[in-house]
Amino acid sequence: MKQLVLGIPKGSLQDATVRLFQRSGWNITISHRSYFPEINDAEISCAICRAQEMSRYVENGTFDAGITGKDWILENDSDVVVVADLVYSKVSNRPTRWVLAVPFDSPIRDVKDLEGKKVATELVGFAKRYFEKEGIHVDVEFSWGATEAKVIAGLCDAIVEVTETGSTMRANGLRIVKELMTSYPQLIANKHAWQDSWKREKIEQISLLLQGALRAEDLVGLKMNVPEDRINDVMEILPSLNSPTIAHLYQSSWLSVEVVVSKKVVRELVPQLIKRGAEGIIEYSLNKVI
Repeated sequence: MKQLVLGIPKGSLQDATVRLFQRSGWNITISHRSYFPEINDAEISCAICRAQEMSRYVENGTFDAGITGKDWILENDSDVVVVADLVYSKVSNRPTRWVLAVPFDSPIRDVKDLEGKKVATELVGFAKRYFEKEGIHVDVEFSWGATEAKVIAGLCDAIVEVTETGSTMRANGLRIVKELMTSYPQLIANKHAWQDSWKREKIEQISLLLQGALRAEDLVGLKMNVPEDRINDVMEILPSLNSPTIAHLYQSSWLSVEVVVSKKVVRELVPQLIKRGAEGIIEYSLNKVI
């Protein structure tokens, strides 16, 4: 039997990835004593890999496909196929940002002010290419961690570091000079695997269902009964992913209406629907919207 070798990111993306696959129909069981998780699909073989290294192993063919951040693909300058953007996070729906930051009282106000200065970051390859493209000579050094503390302590002049809102940096007395990149998880594939018709079809199946699960996160289904003579009143305020499904109730002048709407509008929408004659309103969660 053919198998697709799939890389699952270890670290901050791991739990969110496992939950996303579960909503998509795949149950992944990870043991702390094994780097090879079990999955309820005989056509897939899973392996754990650090997100920072994932694109390298996908590029060299160790994995046929994998999930990692856009930032690490760019850092490794990997030649892979980006199959899908998967914008999700274990904390929020905000993508992460890599920014150039300095102490609040630093005289550095622009990227050009870094000429001849020292910058610390975990994203060395990306940072070097960025400054080279800008024509700015900068000493970029690798940071093993606690990067924000290094610039505060004067061990470097600036840092390139990841953030979501920037609030932590401000709390630590840092000022963002410029946003260099927005990053989010991506499903990537090895180029040779992508050219294999069986593997490509399997990767596209995974992509389709993962994106469907992500799309469903912010949506819910609503079902309701509406008197036939009030249906136009209800339809006036009913948002929908597509046209609502409407059916006659058996031997009745009432209609059954089913619709998919954003979670954000339900709180305000339901009272309005009741005022316009809707009854028996049911809200239900969705696993996937495709």
